Amino acid sequence: MPLRDTPGHYGTVSRILHWGMAALFAAQFLSAAAHWALPKENAVRDVLWSYHGTLGATLFLLVLLRGAWGLANIPRRPPAHDGVVGRAAVAGHLAIYALMVIVPAVRLLAAAGSDRGLSYLGITFVAPREVEVAWMQAPAEWHGEMGWILALLVVGHIAMAVVWHRMIRRDDTLQRMAG
Repeated sequence: MPLRDTPGHYGTVSRILHWGMAALFAAQFLSAAAHWALPKENAVRDVLWSYHGTLGATLFLLVLLRGAWGLANIPRRPPAHDGVVGRAAVAGHLAIYALMVIVPAVRLLAAAGSDRGLSYLGITFVAPREVEVAWMQAPAEWHGEMGWILALLVVGHIAMAVVWHRMIRRDDTLQRMAG
């Protein structure tokens, strides 16, 4: 299997990024769901929530990498679907990518403007501030809501792949990404 995409198949790098990020997003959504649904003094909630920030920053970096890889492979990608369904697929993918960037970006911005600062894997990138910067905090108030919208779009993405492509159209779209 080639590393780069071809018109007939997604390459190894695209597949690893897609399925690896799918697993990490599942873990991220699980941590958010546990944080929302379980009582505050719950060990499972605490354990799952403990990795939410680091995983979010890691996913942000992977999204940027995947976006760059995807742009570099546009000429080799399989042709897009025609008509309304094709336009809806493009719009859906754009919405997913936009939220995969915006959701962690607003939280990273808030962290950079907070009295805790911004650290990743033990490395401090922005030192804690004496006073929080209000304009840097404000967009993060929508972080959770945008995250759940992203989760719904991902569920729709999965449903379209399985129901529309696999069961209704019986085309090879899912196979091109699955291998």
